[in-house]
Amino acid sequence: MKIALGSDHAGYDLKMYIRAHLEAQGHEVNDLGVHNNERSDYPVYGKKVAKEVANGNSDFAIVCCGTGVGISIAANKVKGIRCCCCSEPYSARMSRRHNNCNVLALGGRVVGDELALMIVDEFLATEFEGGRHERRVNLISELDEY
Repeated sequence: MKIALGSDHAGYDLKMYIRAHLEAQGHEVNDLGVHNNERSDYPVYGKKVAKEVANGNSDFAIVCCGTGVGISIAANKVKGIRCCCCSEPYSARMSRRHNNCNVLALGGRVVGDELALMIVDEFLATEFEGGRHERRVNLISELDEY
């Protein structure tokens, strides 16, 4: 699986921990920055990473900032992106199963390293159910036109 990663300074350490985990699992990782923990702007990296998924260069993406909220808002501004901010595995699973989310956001100041890996693994292992949920996801996609 090809996975794009991005963070601001507050999510840098968590992003690097996740990166090592994904690479150890054999995933192809495209780290789009930041590459250190110097102050940076999460909207820049939320957009950059989300565009990798929207244009088909990556299967999924994971973004990190202090809470995960700001970078998820930025990622969701990119057409075709459904980014969820999760702090436990159940929401990650359901975001894939029912909402077909393609970007996961995590908070480096909110979620511990091992919990983050559980969330990431659950997100990546879960398939979209389709069926009755397909109609709702299509309704969400129609909002891209506003």
